[in-house]
Amino acid sequence: MHKLVSEQPKSNDLWYFFAPLKKSRLDYMVQKATEMGVGTMQPVITQYTQVKRLKNERINANIIEAVEQCEILSIPKIKQEITLKSLIGNWQKTHSNRKLILADEAMSAASPIVTLQALRGEKIALLIGPEGGFSDEELSLLHKQDFVMPISLGSRILRADTAAVAALALIQSIIFEIHPS
Repeated sequence: MHKLVSEQPKSNDLWYFFAPLKKSRLDYMVQKATEMGVGTMQPVITQYTQVKRLKNERINANIIEAVEQCEILSIPKIKQEITLKSLIGNWQKTHSNRKLILADEAMSAASPIVTLQALRGEKIALLIGPEGGFSDEELSLLHKQDFVMPISLGSRILRADTAAVAALALIQSIIFEIHPS
């Protein structure tokens, strides 16, 4: 019996910042982010984050499960949690050449295609907020930054784990789209 060996997709230098979720939702989100090609994940503590401490062993177990299921060779890195204010305050020192895509449920529904197409070839990161969304203060801080690129994911309010899958699917198909030669 012959086993088919599929070609490994190229690793993306895609960073994913997320507000921690409750157990089963977090498990799902980490698995899907791994499957969608995220290279680095970092929990971000916001004003409305309900889960403040994470078990990295559990996150790593979910990553390994997804890697094995999808036969992926590149394993995403997990960074320690950080507050949103620290992430944004230190961005120029730590991520100065990276754009931050903000899935903003407060934006009016509009197609994200043009914004995402403009980011082709750029180093990018995605930020998904907590259950309950970002506070007004946090949204104001984010919108003031020139490296933040807000996008709408449509007119519906999505759960955080659903928003992550939707945004990552858009990023994969628009920014990291494979162009025929």
